Amino acid sequence: MQQPAHGGNLAWAAALAGCPRDAILDFSASISPLGPPDSAIAAIKSQISSLRHYPEPEYSELRLALSHFHQLPPEWILPGNGSAELLTLVGRELAALAATILITPAFGDYYRTLAADNAKVLEFPIDLSHLLINNDRSLSEDKLPLELRGQSNNDKGLLLNNPHNPTGKLFSRQEILPLLEEFALVVVDEAFMDFLPPEEEQSLISVVQEYENLVVLRSLTKFYSLPGLRLGYAIAHPDCLLRWQSWRDPWPVNNLAAAAAIAVISDRNFQQQTWQWLPPTRNQLFQGLATIPGLQPHTSAANFLLVESQQSSSQLQQQLLQHHQILIRDCLSFKELGDRFFRVAVRSVSDNQRLLTALRALL
Repeated sequence: MQQPAHGGNLAWAAALAGCPRDAILDFSASISPLGPPDSAIAAIKSQISSLRHYPEPEYSELRLALSHFHQLPPEWILPGNGSAELLTLVGRELAALAATILITPAFGDYYRTLAADNAKVLEFPIDLSHLLINNDRSLSEDKLPLELRGQSNNDKGLLLNNPHNPTGKLFSRQEILPLLEEFALVVVDEAFMDFLPPEEEQSLISVVQEYENLVVLRSLTKFYSLPGLRLGYAIAHPDCLLRWQSWRDPWPVNNLAAAAAIAVISDRNFQQQTWQWLPPTRNQLFQGLATIPGLQPHTSAANFLLVESQQSSSQLQQQLLQHHQILIRDCLSFKELGDRFFRVAVRSVSDNQRLLTALRALL
């Protein structure tokens, strides 16, 4: 079985570990261990009878709920079958431009969606030695790739995620705003932004109505532990979203996913619980990893940690699976990182301790 490019491939992990899938402790997928929320389960159960009906094509109720959540008109919001579907639509937009700049290392799905429509890609590598030590890294104009300096970018697109995957770096809103004046289209993937409480988050949703060239992507699967439902949404100018609707297949979001989404975005108790849980638990995992010889974890604003390793991460991944039934995310798909980095999700205190104990035994 081919080694996966994404985290969360339990079938591959179980085959390598020689155990059932449900025996694997999965640190490779950055999914909250606190969910799914009870509100989501209750909403799904209440809508079982709706399976005999097609979804409502405009998703009016879901869009209205999201519009209240973000204080935006519903026509500025488009639900999708996970961020992956929305990225595919974004790729078609970006392919129409002269080129698209990627902040690298970049999520592998960005390359997929850009390649699907033959978009030209220009990579903007982050200085990892600087970034991972100093959390004040800037994306100002003088840090664009050398070949772009002094040239106009008004015919190019920019695709980045914030917080950044896989480093966990949080770019400030002030760092990104000037780029909206420079590029023809700016797409900000905020799949992990909801892990930050409102007073700390740096979302661009609040300015989306001011910029016709801004697209913000959001996921409901990581924070609410619902990856199996496949649900995300885009926030952008209504003209852009109408164009996307004309391109895609009908009914991309199923009735159960829509019901769960409406329930969880109003679940203030679950949101507060997550914001209170993550910082101390992430810090505990960070401190534990930092005490293990040969490992250097790096600070993160998200629910995962990037770890530099003196040992091959792919070998360490196999050893953890075969001897401890634990799956970590190697970084081989990030060519800038290679075999000396791995990424781990922040899980429960007991799960994190099991990982730390296994790593100490191996290293």
